[in-house]
Amino acid sequence: MTRSLEALGVTRRYGTRAVVEDVTLSLEPGAITALLGGSGAGKSTLLRLLAGLEPVESGEIRLGDRVLSAPGRTVPPEQRRIGLIFQDFALFPHLTAARNVGFGLKHLDRQEAASRIDRWMGLLGLTDRAGAFPHELSGGEQQRVAIARALAPEPDAILMDEPFSGLDPALSGSVREAALAAVHAAGIPALMVTHDPAEAMESADRIAILSAGRLLQAGPADEVYRRPASAAAARALGAVNILPRAALPAAWQDMLPAGAAELGFRPEDVVLDSSATLRFVVNSRRLTGPLVRLALEGHGFGLNALVPHSLAPPIGAETGVRLDPTRTFTFASDGS
Repeated sequence: MTRSLEALGVTRRYGTRAVVEDVTLSLEPGAITALLGGSGAGKSTLLRLLAGLEPVESGEIRLGDRVLSAPGRTVPPEQRRIGLIFQDFALFPHLTAARNVGFGLKHLDRQEAASRIDRWMGLLGLTDRAGAFPHELSGGEQQRVAIARALAPEPDAILMDEPFSGLDPALSGSVREAALAAVHAAGIPALMVTHDPAEAMESADRIAILSAGRLLQAGPADEVYRRPASAAAARALGAVNILPRAALPAAWQDMLPAGAAELGFRPEDVVLDSSATLRFVVNSRRLTGPLVRLALEGHGFGLNALVPHSLAPPIGAETGVRLDPTRTFTFASDGS
């Protein structure tokens, strides 16, 4: 039976500095949770606490009803049944891809081990690379072997630390898709540490945002993106417009309920409408691929907008702007 992997009020200090502070996070079976944050946020430390590579000062790590970590007690990593994947792959250079995948299956008889190896190599598109050594594999193939090796022993959870950051951008999308499909197929709790909000949203079912060791928000990816709990959580997931009440034009004032002091909305939710009464001037335009990012100025403040090529006015042009109230969010005066 699959069980949740949980951190309950977990704190880890280095000296007097709390690197992870009072974090509560539940990793649900069958769901991939992206742990998102900048450098120094505490992401890798929290992963190491979940893995048993470091002790906790307070709180608990649980897998179902089994306590894995508590103050003064840490179940060793090899006894946790948790798979680990790091960005350096760490394959054994003297073993073939198949033997790397089978490294953690020595407790099984030969037939069962071979069946497991075949299954996971097949799921990750590696069947025809079974006899290749690591130096004969591409970076994407090496990463898929590392993931197959972590999943083949059928762990109770899997933890991935920036697993795709070392891959060529041209390969990372396809490798990530195959790898995460295999993780989903395992039906176990999965955590993926990343500093990239785009990767978090593309890869994960759920997102947890960590900043300075504290958890800002956790929940379904779309909910966290569309309903951020604070201005800091909103910014962690990419570009956002946040306007104080005092800066809002009269036409937008009614979007702020009593007690709210700031209005937020994503650049893609800025609607260019020639009939809108609020007018802005296009100060700059930047190509982002399928969309164009516009810097708009008017009414004493600036906005970022993200629009299709066909709707992007030239620099210097004036355009009307409106907002859909259902696509906005609000914060109190302290940014929460």
